[in-house]
Amino acid sequence: MQNNQKEHLYKILVIGDLGVGKTSIIKRYVHQSYSTNYRATIGVDFALKVLNWDSKTVRLQLWDIAGQERFGNMTRVYYREAMGAFIVFDITRPTTFEAVTKWKEDLDSKLTLSNGKNIAAVLLANKCDQGRDMLLNSSIKMDQFCKDNGFVGWFETSAKDNINIDKAANCLVKYIIASENDILKSVVPDTISPQLNTARNSTCSACFKS
Repeated sequence: MQNNQKEHLYKILVIGDLGVGKTSIIKRYVHQSYSTNYRATIGVDFALKVLNWDSKTVRLQLWDIAGQERFGNMTRVYYREAMGAFIVFDITRPTTFEAVTKWKEDLDSKLTLSNGKNIAAVLLANKCDQGRDMLLNSSIKMDQFCKDNGFVGWFETSAKDNINIDKAANCLVKYIIASENDILKSVVPDTISPQLNTARNSTCSACFKS
């Protein structure tokens, strides 16, 4: 029983439009590798990252969800039991940023924690090695966008140059653990899994304080 208390498995979604670099981010984070030849993800792919976190073993099950899936019906299945999410956009393609709010709305409408709160989500402004756009030149505006849309923080990232990916992941894990602790204080332990809603109703930020 004691060993179980020291190990945690968290499912993390990696979502965003097609071609924003979700697979590249995961490959860099998990395998410390990068390629320009990744094929587009079909449906969903998986990867596992193991961390040592405050004397605990934390296993992150990363779900790489294809960019076109927001337009299908399978995301409800893919989202089930996730504790956190990265939503990714490509800073060189403004339309992928415009889609961020749609991804977040889709996520929040289909998945909540057992205490009714949304899961922790971090916004990744990817491909920052390719330059900056006007949006990212105003970190205050990005901070406000994240607060308005329920993100716990945002980071400029580059899978190619390995910029801020570990920092972003650590930010998300911190919030996931805090969310889990909040749930444990308010409900019995065997109900802490996230539940699907039954009806549809760097220059980087520091993690926002809750």
